[in-house]
Amino acid sequence: MSDIQSTAVSDEMMANAIRALSMDAVQKANSGHPGMPMGMADVATVLFTQFLRFDPKRPDWPDRDRFVLSAGHGSMLLYSLLHLTGYDRPSIDDLKNFRQLHSPTAGHPEYGEMPGIETTTGPLGQGLANAVGMALAERMEAARTPDLCDHRTFVIAGDGCLQEGISHEAASLAGHLKLGRLIVLYDDNGISIDGPTDLSFTDDSRMRFEAYGWHTSGVDGHDPEAIAAAIDEAIREDRPSLIACRTTIGFGSPNKSGKASSHGSPLGDEEIALARAELGWDYPPFVIPEDIRAAWLKAGQRSKAQADDWYARFDSLAADSRAELERRLCGALPARFAKAMDDYIADLVANPQKVATRKASEMALEVINAVIPEMVGGSADLTGSNNTKTKDMGIVSADDFSGGYIHYGVREHGMASAMNGMALHGGFIPYGGTFLVFTDYCRPAIRLSALMKQRVIYVMTHDSIGLGEDGPTHQPVEHLASLRAMPNLNVFRPADVVETAECWKAALEAGETPSILSLTRQGLPQVRLENAGENLSAKGGYILAEASGGTPKAILLATGSEVSLAMDARSDLEAQGIPTRVVSMPCLELFDAQEAAYKADVLGDHLPDVKRVAVEAGITYGWERYVGREGQIIGMTGFGASAPAGDLFKYFGITADAVVEAVKTRL
Repeated sequence: MSDIQSTAVSDEMMANAIRALSMDAVQKANSGHPGMPMGMADVATVLFTQFLRFDPKRPDWPDRDRFVLSAGHGSMLLYSLLHLTGYDRPSIDDLKNFRQLHSPTAGHPEYGEMPGIETTTGPLGQGLANAVGMALAERMEAARTPDLCDHRTFVIAGDGCLQEGISHEAASLAGHLKLGRLIVLYDDNGISIDGPTDLSFTDDSRMRFEAYGWHTSGVDGHDPEAIAAAIDEAIREDRPSLIACRTTIGFGSPNKSGKASSHGSPLGDEEIALARAELGWDYPPFVIPEDIRAAWLKAGQRSKAQADDWYARFDSLAADSRAELERRLCGALPARFAKAMDDYIADLVANPQKVATRKASEMALEVINAVIPEMVGGSADLTGSNNTKTKDMGIVSADDFSGGYIHYGVREHGMASAMNGMALHGGFIPYGGTFLVFTDYCRPAIRLSALMKQRVIYVMTHDSIGLGEDGPTHQPVEHLASLRAMPNLNVFRPADVVETAECWKAALEAGETPSILSLTRQGLPQVRLENAGENLSAKGGYILAEASGGTPKAILLATGSEVSLAMDARSDLEAQGIPTRVVSMPCLELFDAQEAAYKADVLGDHLPDVKRVAVEAGITYGWERYVGREGQIIGMTGFGASAPAGDLFKYFGITADAVVEAVKTRL
């Protein structure tokens, strides 16, 4: 029995405060979802007053329990809880400005808007999958610092979260790894936007999760004692738990409870008045009585002593151990990282290598993983193809979380979302691999990496028609252009082993931007044969080879495997008396971010008669802004085909001869 329950303020009264704030805020905004917060208020009250460990005054306490509202449309549930338990934000004015411009109380919870929001949710199922990553990160951190890591991850998920395919991938992985500190409270209210869930969803969800290896139970979601008993039982389990909470959506609304009409629309002033009477809530909008507010604030102080104890233990660590843990938790890179990479690149220049850039990535990771212990790698069942595992990485398993490599299985979407959860948890830098074409399966999670400004690195190999015989189903043609359209995402396509190392360095130094590394299957010659003394790839584009014998008449722009092709074309053009510059552009996003004068100099904007030709083995869309109206783009205009790589490049006209002809035609 909680301290709160021993006072005159009942669980029901505290839950009604959530219901009142939720329906009032949605009504004032004339937009939102009141039904879920009203239905899950009893469950949330039990969780926050009896079980969840958090400290509103130290919301970044590393060993706090994580709470994820996967059913993000019910955001007023979370906002109400944060306000009532004593977080600085949201204030009551923030609640009154629900869904308004510049208000932290956005329509769906957005990471970074306020402390207490652990992840951005709204796309259903993403929060559940993020939580799997958080729970996995907790187990991995506990294996490294057992005296300082002992928390749980709680999730409120809805029918939509369970229907989305990502829930299968995430739940299957969690069951396989026996993530017993993950507890999902399923809002089993039987209602969707279209009406009763049995219009489309008749799964036995408990049996489904039991098949994944989860512990499951069912409970009346409006019975506080039963809810508490179910959570207590789940805490004692060594398996992840799903608690199906049978609730009534819009609980307390006389005419709309249990109906789809309470899901995504304001109840209306008349219905809210009736609901207030039904709930015995005789207070004006946004007013919380002092006794109920005091009870909620007391609930927010439950874990203060535990947080105090954690910080005392942290402060008692040896100075070097404390500094190292603090570095990892804040996301800073080790001081030795930059020198290790510089030394490695210098060695490559001295000893050129002809390798596929996927192999070059593995070579870079051997250096990186040796100096950044928080790197956590993985692959969606393509380890040998993605080259993501380095020789000293131990395998993460249900029996041993001390390793740094995760076999995600064929779960690209689940992998990407779990990596977001690991990054959000803190203390780790996750990277994971699959084929570039399968970014289609990862895209919703990649988008959230970008939206939440998380340093998650996607190692995407087999980057063009150059993968060859697997054919058009596996040959990405539109993917580079598609990914480049996404804000706050760096898409790297390195040309050789040196650029690959530079791109890895730039990706790791971009603390608030996720990265795609687009890497070849086929071997590439090393085109960087001099030590530049700086990370040229971090500029996004740079002059790789200047025209000899005077001002360039042609500028060739290329990425990845086509850079060496452009270099071959340059040799032919210069032999024919046409001075030619080659510009390597491993990351268009970083190039676009450079100062205007630098970009103009690289692209030769001051040369009125220069002709530009871009070449990339992908859809040509987007290159127009670099070559101009007088330029030409050599690339793909449709899907690929099944054949050896060399035959494909010739067939689709992506050759040095084609580049030479394009330049001569324009001159």
